[in-house]
Amino acid sequence: MASQQRIAQRIAQTMIEGFNRHYRLFRECSASAKGRFDAADWVGVQQAVKERIVFYDDRVREALEQLREEFRAEALDDAIWRQAKLYYIGELLEHQQPELAETFFNSVFCRIMHRTYFHNDFIFVRPAISTEFFESDPPTYRSYYPNSAGFRASIRRMFLDFGWDRSFEDMDRDVEYVMLTVERHLGEWPQAEANLQIQVLNAAFYRNKCAYVIGKAVNGANEYPFAVPVLHGAAGQLYLDTVILDAWRIGVLFSLSRAYFMVDMPAPADYVQFLRGIMPNKPRSELYTMLGLGKQGKTMFFRDLMYHLHHSQDQFIIAPGIRGLVMLVFTLPSYPYVFKVIKDVFGATKEVDHDTVKRKYQMVKQVDRVGRMADTLEFSYAAFPRARISPDLLDELRKQVPSQLEEDGDDLIVKHLYIERRMEPLNLHLDKAEKGGRDDLIDEAVEEYGNAIRELAIANIFPGDMLWKNFGVTRYGRVVFYDYDEIEYMTDCNFRCMPAAPDFEMEMSGEVWYPVRRNDIFPEEFATFLLTSPKIRQAFMRHHADLLDAGFWQQAQEQIRRGVVMDFFPYPESLRFCNVFELGCDTR
Repeated sequence: MASQQRIAQRIAQTMIEGFNRHYRLFRECSASAKGRFDAADWVGVQQAVKERIVFYDDRVREALEQLREEFRAEALDDAIWRQAKLYYIGELLEHQQPELAETFFNSVFCRIMHRTYFHNDFIFVRPAISTEFFESDPPTYRSYYPNSAGFRASIRRMFLDFGWDRSFEDMDRDVEYVMLTVERHLGEWPQAEANLQIQVLNAAFYRNKCAYVIGKAVNGANEYPFAVPVLHGAAGQLYLDTVILDAWRIGVLFSLSRAYFMVDMPAPADYVQFLRGIMPNKPRSELYTMLGLGKQGKTMFFRDLMYHLHHSQDQFIIAPGIRGLVMLVFTLPSYPYVFKVIKDVFGATKEVDHDTVKRKYQMVKQVDRVGRMADTLEFSYAAFPRARISPDLLDELRKQVPSQLEEDGDDLIVKHLYIERRMEPLNLHLDKAEKGGRDDLIDEAVEEYGNAIRELAIANIFPGDMLWKNFGVTRYGRVVFYDYDEIEYMTDCNFRCMPAAPDFEMEMSGEVWYPVRRNDIFPEEFATFLLTSPKIRQAFMRHHADLLDAGFWQQAQEQIRRGVVMDFFPYPESLRFCNVFELGCDTR
């Protein structure tokens, strides 16, 4: 018995040391975002995002190898694993990231034992340690008291306390813009209560070329959330670009269609709790994911899904829209997500294989999604109650993806799938607008579609399959790309003009009269399959005719090759101080 206890203790210690190493490296990478921002190292920012993605799996693999070498982990009996979990819980009582450490334990254990072996005795199906009311060190947020220091002095100090190495262009000017914008937003400057304070999260939120300062003003019973993007000016000094005061707009900053933030967080649960106070409708799973803690986001997502299934009765069905050639897509009408499984056999026109599709989806996590590509949660061996799967869907799953299915009692196990936020397919959106005679909606959607294409191109992404059905419309009317099996880096593509036919007969034959290599792309051909509707064609040519010209694409490639990193603003240009106060944004 004593020997078993020692083994269990050593297993728990190995596990917690593995997690602590992971989070130490994660924090070092996130904390160094400040240095990259100070140095304007935008290429380094992109590289750090790619590198951080693999941190978690690398540490899980290291812990797994150590457990196998030292303890022959697969051969250990049940009693040792139960004791190891209890000892592990003891390690978490004063831990600053207990929820992440529980998920790490699950990840390692689930790679040792088969899925049918999992139950509450061995893994953390539910959290064992509460993450409420942490006393993190240093505290999660700083507090400022305008009643004693004055509003302008408090706002000024709020930004200077981040300790950036670069000076500000004109802090007094920017503070005045903040004051005027708040007053315009509220209609009047609110009467300050005696206990008025401004709470600001201790660490800035870094993404792309921007540092976001996020907080809220607490004035008696009223709370006013805000986010302020800090940018580099043309001369290398810093300036405040705007102040975002609508909670829903702050929520857009945390959209899963954007790159993850770099934030130095001693206690992530505290940051998530603060953010939830600003964005109560944003699921915790999405907040963890946007903070770069994707595995924790997946854990919380699946707990939310199981809870929802327990409190609902509808069935999973085949997702509406045109059936894909690569993915079988299904959804639960009462839950705002779609579930995508790679088909066993692809459509005849597809030239990719399963491994290529998986690489494309992983690629999306490593690039700047610029608000135009939906993020995905990737799951292995996900269990669905078979009684909740509609007969049509069950039949389709058995036909299209039999290699991905296992039956286990009352559950259907899907071995590998992707989960995305549900959106209205753009082709259905346009069909509905045409049938309803809504030319204005057609114009807006087509303009948004072209803007999405442009922004992806500038971010070095070519969608490949540009059909309307591969794009969706968010609840805010934004067009987002979500079908990744044919995406390519722009720099890997060869955009060409179609050569003139040698004679009339060849032109009318329908046969290609010029050589075509892999990754050759002829933008003129886009019109053939995109612009079959006269109204859609009219809108497209009004806004985006240049997308049919190889010159646009070649120019975008040239910028990328020169190392130009463009600005992408997750808020309207109209909110930027340089537009609000008519300064001229191009001067910066």
